Amino acid sequence: MEGREGQTTKDGKWKKAVNVKSDGQHKSKKLKDNSSNCGTQTALLPQCVQSKRCVEQVAQAYFHQFSEGSPTLCRCQMASAWQNVQSLHQWMLENGDKRTDPWLLVYSPMPVASIVLLYLGVVWAGPKLMKHREPVDLKAVLIVYNFAMVCLSVYMFHEFLVTSMLSKYSYLCQPVDYSTSPLAMRMAKACWWFFFSKVIELADTVFFILRKKNSQLTFLHVYHHATMIFNWWAGAKYLAGGQSFCIGLLNTFVHTVMYSYYGLAALGPHMQKYLWWKRYLTSLQLLQFVLLATHTGYNLFTECNFPDSMNAYVFFYCVSLILLFSNFYYQSYLSRKIKKT
Repeated sequence: MEGREGQTTKDGKWKKAVNVKSDGQHKSKKLKDNSSNCGTQTALLPQCVQSKRCVEQVAQAYFHQFSEGSPTLCRCQMASAWQNVQSLHQWMLENGDKRTDPWLLVYSPMPVASIVLLYLGVVWAGPKLMKHREPVDLKAVLIVYNFAMVCLSVYMFHEFLVTSMLSKYSYLCQPVDYSTSPLAMRMAKACWWFFFSKVIELADTVFFILRKKNSQLTFLHVYHHATMIFNWWAGAKYLAGGQSFCIGLLNTFVHTVMYSYYGLAALGPHMQKYLWWKRYLTSLQLLQFVLLATHTGYNLFTECNFPDSMNAYVFFYCVSLILLFSNFYYQSYLSRKIKKT
């Protein structure tokens, strides 16, 4: 009956019914095409990372879908974003240093990311849990911990210095030696120990929380501790050697002095008269970051077989720490002096 009624209607109505059916088929076909394009575009992305034109073409395809109001856009973008994350994760796993991949916490970024998330959770929840509790007496623990960190820092400083000298490293530009020669492996191990020391140093924050030294939980403290783990996970994973050693060399020297100070301070109030040089410790840390920023900045404008992306990242990271430590120095020492006068 419906077919006959369609035939007896006026031509305009009959044609309109046909057009509606035709439009429905056209839209269905377009949605199907868009859905298939989503997978195609996603598959193209990992292949065209090095091609600006290719990336532009994929972006234009997404814009075309959006401009036509495709209802599959959101789902397509979500699927694409997730596949891009998976592709990036796979790239990170497969393109690391094969020498260091088997070492603890190096192969995948997930364990390190989990540690940092747990750390941030402790920073947020710790002071709340300790609010109605008495500070924990950690004198013996702090003495052992700080002097153990002095020993570890001295060991790493020795390894960075001696290995770089035996390998005849350039202190201006030094590519990474990815070979398995004894000296190359020795430098890679020094880089791994330096990375792992950053995991150990998260205990600094835990001790502050347990002792209810919440004034020490500054943005500078948390930012520095959380980011250094990721920075040196990348160092151990991709650049275990080369001019990365400069960062380790300077930082382990500074940390030898720093943990010596904290170890002496942990011995008790009677040591305070010998710790007049605390403000110079902050100056030493600032000098470290200025030297590293200068070093990496120099390499950005010279021919050096070391990734510019890493040099640029280290440069801007050091600038951020220079600003934060400068503010800390001003607030801790200069502003107080101004108020007294």
